[in-house]
This record gives sequence, structure tokens and C-alpha cells, in this order.
Amino acid sequence: MSVHATQARRALTLANVVNETSNVEETKTLKTLDLKRTKKSKCSNYQAFLKVEGWKSDYRSVNQILAHLMRKCKSEGSRRLYLWHLYKFCEFTGKKPNELVTLKTHQAEKLAQQYADSFSSKSPRYSNLAIAVLKAFFVANGFKHAKTLELETYHAPPRFRISPEYIPTKAEVYGMADSACSLRDRAIILTLYSSGLRNSTLRAILYKDIADQLVKSDSNMVIKIYPEMKEIEPSACKGGIPYYTFTCDDATQAIRLHLKERADKYGKIEPTEPLFHSEYNQINRDERKKKTLTSRELQIIVKSAAKRAGISDWVAIHPHCLRKAYETVLHSQLIDGGNLDVKTQEFFMGHVLPGSQDPYFDRSKVDRMRTQYSRLKFGRAGVENKFRILKSALARAFEDTGMDPEQVIEEYVMLKHTTCSADHPVSPKVTPAQTLGGGN
Repeated sequence: MSVHATQARRALTLANVVNETSNVEETKTLKTLDLKRTKKSKCSNYQAFLKVEGWKSDYRSVNQILAHLMRKCKSEGSRRLYLWHLYKFCEFTGKKPNELVTLKTHQAEKLAQQYADSFSSKSPRYSNLAIAVLKAFFVANGFKHAKTLELETYHAPPRFRISPEYIPTKAEVYGMADSACSLRDRAIILTLYSSGLRNSTLRAILYKDIADQLVKSDSNMVIKIYPEMKEIEPSACKGGIPYYTFTCDDATQAIRLHLKERADKYGKIEPTEPLFHSEYNQINRDERKKKTLTSRELQIIVKSAAKRAGISDWVAIHPHCLRKAYETVLHSQLIDGGNLDVKTQEFFMGHVLPGSQDPYFDRSKVDRMRTQYSRLKFGRAGVENKFRILKSALARAFEDTGMDPEQVIEEYVMLKHTTCSADHPVSPKVTPAQTLGGGN
């Protein structure tokens, strides 16, 4: 039995034991979250208060800040953030948006500073964010030059964090994957770890993004990140920067097993369905497979797996921690003893290279980048890594020749087998009677 099959069987066995309990716990948690969201939406429907529809508002002052954001980034995440802070500021001051821009500079400064100070006990960075949002709002509405608001920001230490964070080791990540409640959860954890995808980006992947690769034999599946993902999840594809990354052997196998189980359970998978859909059982079965995971659901999946894996700091493990574990692998020694080029590391992280380096970086050759990725140490078995070293060396040797390295290996093995058979022919079977001299 293969290593992948053994791991999958182990995961399924454990899943049968803990799945029922886990589903009850997760359902209770999600019900509580839904109630909180409902209450919050009733009391703080900021879009209705600000009379916003898309990127337009009935308030001229709100239109001004939306126009500024469209020119600057047109990020749906930024739009929501700015509108929410503006709504909370209106609630804090008891004024409507158009009334705010009629204030005198010193009045606006006093109110904005008081609003920012109200968050100081939570986080200095959050206070500074509120100041940045309000400054942008007033600047967009004519508070420039002499009328510019002068607000005091808070000192935020470089390593300041509100909540603790723990980056799992490679062994702990695989422990989490083996402890996952389902094949879907196992695939999610290994994909997060081996691709470095952000929470929102992973949830925005559609089946059609990887469907054509399921028929191929590539062990490192390419995942493309593109700006249109924002239509599914506003925070996906951060900064609108397109790039691509890959999945390791174990993650690719886990995705294939998950999709096979999903097809058996739900039937045909449509191209526009999410790769990892919600399993929230309060949703109709037919709608469930079309619903994208929420950020909180992904948090629960990761934390639950970390807890079951016996990691003492499981509470401090978030989906983003697996991205940082991935970055550790990028910086570590490769299977052939070398190190990955710094520019390639940054590209795999989805970062823009500094200065003129980004326009000159060659990202067009996906197979070459796949070869670079295949040299990373994701495997946990020594024998598996030896074969990966061989495949990686052959891939570099036959680069730009148009020849398939795996086919070369197969031809070599067949040739070796044929040669050995010719040099050492199998002796004809000898019957006991022939041995005793009683042959024909």
C-alpha cells in the first residue's frame, strides 16, 4: 500500500471516530456566530445608513471618499473598511456624513481624536487605522493644506500582537492533517501549508481553477491567483496582484481524494462551485456545495485539527500561521542542498518585487517554476525525498529540451530490466524426476 493511501486510510479511520462529535461542536459554534451576525446586521447596517449601493451613495461626502478609493485601489475590502469606520464615527458623533464636512477644522479634529482614542485600549494599530480612514474622508471633502486635520497617532511596537500566534513545525502540520475530521479538512490544511495561500484566497478558489489538472499526472498542482477572485471573496488576491503557486505531493493527493469523496456524496461538481465548500448542515444540501467557506469556518477547521493533534498552543494557531510555516520552507535548504532564489521565494509568497526587479522577473514559464518548487522540502519520508532529488535533477537536465523527465526514467527502467533479463536468463524449470535422473 502506498504512503498516500496509508495516510488517507488513517485519516478516514480517525474521521469516523471524531466526525460526529466535531460536527456537533462546529454546528453549535456556527449557530452562535450566525445569531451574532444577525444581531449585528440589524443594529449596524452601515450601507443602509450611508445610503450606499456599490460604489455610489446618495450622500455627496460619502461619494467623495468612494471616488478616492476607486482611483487609489478599487479594493472591495478597503471600501467596506472605510464605510464601516465612517458609519461608526457618525454613530459616535451623532451626525450624518454631510454634517461632518460642515464642521470647522478644530471641531473635526477634536471629534476624530476622541473617536480614535476610544479604541486605544484595544489596539494602538486599530486607533491609527481609524485616524487614517477619517483623515482620508476629510481630505476627500476639501480639508486640505491649512484645513488638514492634525491628529496624534499611537506608537505601535513592530512585534505588537493582540492575540498570541504559534507557527507549527512540519511534523506538527502533518499531525494536524492526520488528525483532520474529513478528507476536505485534510486537503485544506495541506493546501494552506504547501501553497502559502491566505485565508480569503483559499476560500475563493473554484473547481474550474484546478479541474484541467486533475487529468494530468503532475504531483505539484498549480493554483493561479487572479483579481477576479474578489468577486467571490472581496479580500482575495491581496492588492489585486496576480501570481501562482503550487501544491506539494501530499496536498495534491489529498485534493484528489477529497474531490472523489465529494463527487460520490453530492454528484457532479460544477465548474463555478468552490473547491472547498461549506459543510454547515443548516443549509440545504443542494445549496451547501455552492456556498463558500466563511473565514470563521476556516479558523475552526485549523484550530480543531491543531487541538486534536495534541499541540499545546493550538489556540494560537490560525490559518495565516500555515502561510508562515510555508515561508519557513521557502527559506530552508532544498532537497539537493541548495537554496531557492530570493526573487522566486517572494513570487511564491505573492509579493511584489522591489523597484524594477518585478517587471524583469520571468514568471511566464510555469513548468520551470514548478521544477524550482519541486526542490522544496515538504515531504516527511526520507525515501520519498531521494526520489524527488532524482526527479528534480532530471527536470533541470532536460529543461528546454521538450522531453518529459518522468518518461525518461520509465524508459531507463525498462531498458535496465531488458538488459538484466538478457544478461541473466531465467533457467528452465527442472522437475524432481529430472533431478533424480528420471527425465524424459
